[in-house]
Amino acid sequence: MPRNIRAAVTRQGGRTGIETVTIGDPQPDEVLVELVATGICHTDIVMRDGLLPVPKPVVLGHEGAGRVLAIGSAVSDLHPGDPVVLSFASCGRCRSCADDQPAYCHDFFPSNFLAARPDGTTALSNADGPVHSHVFGQSSFATHAIVPARNAVRVPDDVPLELLGPLGCGFLTGAGAVWNALSVRRGDSIAILGAGAVGLAAIMAARISGATRIVAVDRSHERVCLAQELGATEAHVANENDLAGFGITDLDHALDTTGHAPLIEQAIALLAPRGQMGLLAAFAPDTTIRFDGAHLMSAGRVVRGIVEGSSNPIEIIPKMLEHWRAGRFPIEKLIEFFPFDRIEEAIAAAESGQAIKPVLRMQ
Repeated sequence: MPRNIRAAVTRQGGRTGIETVTIGDPQPDEVLVELVATGICHTDIVMRDGLLPVPKPVVLGHEGAGRVLAIGSAVSDLHPGDPVVLSFASCGRCRSCADDQPAYCHDFFPSNFLAARPDGTTALSNADGPVHSHVFGQSSFATHAIVPARNAVRVPDDVPLELLGPLGCGFLTGAGAVWNALSVRRGDSIAILGAGAVGLAAIMAARISGATRIVAVDRSHERVCLAQELGATEAHVANENDLAGFGITDLDHALDTTGHAPLIEQAIALLAPRGQMGLLAAFAPDTTIRFDGAHLMSAGRVVRGIVEGSSNPIEIIPKMLEHWRAGRFPIEKLIEFFPFDRIEEAIAAAESGQAIKPVLRMQ
């Protein structure tokens, strides 16, 4: 039966406030989840600000974790009471999904950014009419969400759900870029540009992979110090984007989380033969990256776009949890909690860099 819930509704102009809305019943392939906590991602801010064409009014949020309350008639692998981490949506039918590459789903954009089910309906409404839902298949800036069962990953009963929402996007993106897209191996070198939540997850993943030179670059002295605590073998405060001035050369891998073209261009120039440059930031429209074509071609260097860490959530989320249990992936060092009622304060902390990964506690 439909029920009233609390949700952070974003309206035209980016105005966001917590309101009472009505959530419907799950469709056959969906589950109803009671959220415990939700991370705040830079993409939520981009959507709020209208830089992606997400319709409004809408409930954003796409790093949710909680417990299943109800399941649709066609769902057989999840049950009421199951703890789950929510991740991005994918169709499950296209060639990429069939190849175990759901991050490159042919329907990725409509499934994650059009804020509705494939049939155009939404799970939420208020007295004025429909409120858009299903952002990244979840819209988890709310006490409850209706989610396609495909992008809800069951996790063990004894894990702290309040910590785990960012495993579904931010941490998955950084760690997956290292493990899946770049395939960093023991003995490799890697430079990670930007020591936010994604970059720090990548640093931890590189250490787990056995990289022997892990270079962190960021504008913040505090963040480069944390990067070294988490596994960077050297760290530099960015100085006029001069990577060469830091003595960084012959990189097997470089990974950019900043979207800053001059920094990326310098990193490409520092790649060793067969070196890879991974791009996973949300670029501003019409961003141009220039590189020497002969430099790229002559030694098999690669520039690679990366979405969601080239990850399949059902595989990588348990892997990250395994490393967390062993103390190798201490995500708690990146998280700052905020009550749900202080969502605007939490978003401001993300924008200013005051918090690396703000997480909203729903209850």
